[in-house]
Amino acid sequence: MSATLKFAKSHEWVLDNGDGTVTVGISEHATELLGDVVFVELPEIGATIEAGNEFSLVESVKAASDIYSPVSGEVIAINETLEDAPETVNESPLEAGWLAKIKLSDNSELANLLTEDAYLATIEEAA
Repeated sequence: MSATLKFAKSHEWVLDNGDGTVTVGISEHATELLGDVVFVELPEIGATIEAGNEFSLVESVKAASDIYSPVSGEVIAINETLEDAPETVNESPLEAGWLAKIKLSDNSELANLLTEDAYLATIEEAA
């Protein structure tokens, strides 16, 4: 795990790419809760998103789950692999299963996110 990987309490992760952009996906814990992912609705490239608002949808054999953006900014890339291979989210949630890349509108939002240890503590508290 990288020190630049941060988490939202709503189970999204953010990787700071170090150039004003971040990569966003869902945590391994979220994929375990969802089960086998069968469809991923990705945001549009160029869309402006706000932290805390829905920006994606992941459907599994168990349920459909809204994915909330942990940061605000502009969607600059989406993981098109997921359109044909949504199971990639299950197989590699922290790497190949990323959802979108976002150009940050406010870098300070990263400070509001949790470290991996703090995120794991919130999962344990909820269990």
